Amino acid sequence: MANAKELRDLTLEDLNRRAVELQTTLFQDTMKLKTGTLESPTERSKHRRELARVLTVLSEKQRKTTTKAKA
Repeated sequence: MANAKELRDLTLEDLNRRAVELQTTLFQDTMKLKTGTLESPTERSKHRRELARVLTVLSEKQRKTTTKAKA
C-alpha cells in the first residue's frame, strides 16, 4: 500500500495501470463477499482507500498538466 507522497512520484501511465488493477481487485473482492468466500473484509476496505488515493493523485496530475498546456 502506497501513501500519497509515493503515488505522486509515479507517472500518469503507472497511476492509470494501478487504478485498473485496484478496480479489478475490488470487483473480485465484491464477488467474494457476495459468495461468502472473502477471507478478510478489511482487505476490501484497504483496496477502496488505495483506489481513492490513486484516483485523487491521478486527477491532481491531470489537472496540473492541463493548466500547463493552457498557459
